[in-house]
Formats: sequence, structure tokens, C-alpha cells
Amino acid sequence: MSTIELSAENFEKTVESNGIVLVDWWAPWCGPCRVFGPVFEKASEKHADIVFGKINTDDQKDLAQAFNIRSIPTLFIFREKVLLFAEAGSLPASALDQVIEKVRSLDMDEVRAKIAEEEAKEAAGEDSAG
Repeated sequence: MSTIELSAENFEKTVESNGIVLVDWWAPWCGPCRVFGPVFEKASEKHADIVFGKINTDDQKDLAQAFNIRSIPTLFIFREKVLLFAEAGSLPASALDQVIEKVRSLDMDEVRAKIAEEEAKEAAGEDSAG
């Protein structure tokens, strides 16, 4: 599967309706983005069961702002609607493959339990500080 163009119109649906989604935040004028682009595209062909999407930050300024994108390229990886990885900078192919395999191997029940635990701690902290 090749990469798809993501926008404000299809971003949420794409993340919600697919198991693993990799998102490359980029712009045409960005040198490091142009270097990372072929790496991202090749990974999309290698991992056909994963959705690879690109978001042009020039065309999708509101979406980039909503996700606080400050530098590009930035890579996001969602699994089962949970953002598991968000990092600025381009990755070499081997590092991208390693990150993908780590995301694949995660126990999502465990991840959700940790998120719930953190949210409970935050809520308890807000209650006692209030």
C-alpha cells in the first residue's frame, strides 16, 4: 500500500478505522522531509497491513496547529486510536522498521491500563490541589 494524503477531513476517520497508522508531517520546501519521504514510502510498501499517511503542514495548518507540530518532519504512530510515538526528525529505514516492530509487539491492554492509571493519578492530584 502506498501512502495516502491525510487532511482535516479524513484524519480522524483514518486513525479510528485502522489498527496502526503512521503519519508523516511534512512540507514540500523541507529538505529533511524530502530525504525522509522515500524511506517512509518504502516502509509503506514493506508493511502493507499498516496505513501510512502524509500531512502537508502548508496545506493543513489548522491540523498541524491542533497537534502542536513545531518542526518537520515529525512522525506519529497510532495503534488502536492511541498515539504511541511522536517524534520530530527523520529516521533511517532501519530505525523506522524497529519502531514499527515495537508498536506491533505492544500489549494494548497493558498500554490502556497504564493510560488509565496515569489519568487517575492526574485526576486525584487535581482534586487534592483544588
